[in-house]
Amino acid sequence: MEYRRLGSSGLKVPVLSFGAGTFGGKGPLFGAWGSTDASEARRLVDICLEAGVNLFDTADVYSDGASEEVLGAAIKGRRDDIILSTKLSLPVGEGPNAAGSSRSRLISGVEKALKRLGTDYIDLLQLHAFDAGTPVEEVLSTLDTLVRSGKLRYVGVSNFSGWQLMKSLAAADRHGYPRYVANQVYYSLVGRDYEWELMPLGLDQGVGALVWSPLGWGRLTGKIRRGEPWPEGSRLHDTASFGPPVDEEKLYAVVEVLHAIAQETGKTVPQIAINWLLQRPTVSSVIIGARNEEQLRQNLGAVGWSLTAEAVARLDAASVTTAPYPYFPYYRQEGFARINPPVV
Repeated sequence: MEYRRLGSSGLKVPVLSFGAGTFGGKGPLFGAWGSTDASEARRLVDICLEAGVNLFDTADVYSDGASEEVLGAAIKGRRDDIILSTKLSLPVGEGPNAAGSSRSRLISGVEKALKRLGTDYIDLLQLHAFDAGTPVEEVLSTLDTLVRSGKLRYVGVSNFSGWQLMKSLAAADRHGYPRYVANQVYYSLVGRDYEWELMPLGLDQGVGALVWSPLGWGRLTGKIRRGEPWPEGSRLHDTASFGPPVDEEKLYAVVEVLHAIAQETGKTVPQIAINWLLQRPTVSSVIIGARNEEQLRQNLGAVGWSLTAEAVARLDAASVTTAPYPYFPYYRQEGFARINPPVV
């Protein structure tokens, strides 16, 4: 397993990490993702650790906290071998302080997460969404207190826009608060919006990407083909409306190239889609999920080899989209590119 620094921090993380969204199985979304119990989770954690995957990611909203509870039970007795990542900020109840990143919500959310996870510290806490109603100074000063108390070691974000992340980083620098070192982002061959603003920001500011849904919300599993209905048992029947939108024509163009490369290389479609991501700038780790041992072992096969430059070029061509304003001039016009060359 290859390890990379998480952004500009000193923390080294495996290029593949495990997402525990399938643990617990509560609610319409997470119930469709999976219902792994503690015994099954322990087996999946075993397989991950054997392969060198020691970063496990969850969130308080995953199955109403059950994901954290199951993950905590699965890692019991080997906490020192684990990099534990969780997220909070999304609503966990109906009360006025049950959502967001206020001082009250952060402190109570961390305490509850620690209890569910069965640990006294979290390696990486990420804010699951930007809270526009709470001053960034309040958010950062609270995170600073939690880091100084030893309850958190690193902090990051997820689903922030570029200005939201940059405003937070500037405030952290101004006041001497901990900087966000991770940005958990949606990024895939059928969802490349991360490249327009957040990727250049990550390069400039030393923020590493942890990629969620690398298979395009289950569309790049190899089972979705042009002209064919979604297969029976696909999670997309129940969860498509929850995930990022995907242009169908773009999806099928990408899928056709993936299948062609799979035939040429003997690798699976998911392995190729994940390996492509691992060659992109700023990507520190790609979060893989699995409902069973077979899925996990297949995804673990995405490392230990690299796509050829020719295969990458074919995937790039099939998946490329026109950058929105104000980014497209930097890709199309020489004068703009000379001032600020595009990252990709």
